Amino acid sequence: MRTETVDSSMSNSVEAVDLKKKYGSGPESTFALRGVNFAIRRGEYVSISGPSGSGKSTLLNMIGALDRPSSGRVLLDGEDISRLSSIQLALIRNRKIGFVFQDFNLISRMSTAENVELPLSIGGVPPKERRLRAMTLLQGFGILDKASRSPMQLSGGQRQRVAVARALANDPSIILADEPTGNLDSENARLTMEFLEKLNSDFAKTLVVVTHDLDAAARAERTIVIRDGLVERILEN
Repeated sequence: MRTETVDSSMSNSVEAVDLKKKYGSGPESTFALRGVNFAIRRGEYVSISGPSGSGKSTLLNMIGALDRPSSGRVLLDGEDISRLSSIQLALIRNRKIGFVFQDFNLISRMSTAENVELPLSIGGVPPKERRLRAMTLLQGFGILDKASRSPMQLSGGQRQRVAVARALANDPSIILADEPTGNLDSENARLTMEFLEKLNSDFAKTLVVVTHDLDAAARAERTIVIRDGLVERILEN
């Protein structure tokens, strides 16, 4: 098994240091993560792969400030977020991280444009500015004509483009994608990965993609393979 020495320099975008996550207590408790260590450089494209139940999504939740570790540390751009307050974590999520989910997580009662605007609204951006930003993003993804429609009126591929646009609304430095092609056909899966990879290559976004698809994982610069809550190996692609 290969492990990686964590370099705490500011060149790293994401660091996990002896990261553990336990659910439950007493004899019924289980560890989803059992001491994970790795570092992701700023602007790097990394995939996280492994079998179902290996701890991939739990790890992404730790990196994304959606959950707290039981022990160990998560550092984003050198800042230890492991013990921040709920309000501080919400600010980190809103300003630093863009999320792309397998099931899109779009709000059906809101229009496509309003979904893209949502992170900007939460961040207190004025209405005119956030609408302009949303329209610019939708145009860039080729779906400006869908701005007033409900996401439920869009195809799966179009909804994923909306989800990626929403993830970019606040210009985050880190994009986290959890099985982003899982609900897409092969063509839309290819297009989604090309969109994400363009963000990495053209705009230097740190890109972390959780996937069980070995072909998708191999597109990244490195693959962190998780098994039974531990880093089994790190592959250079």
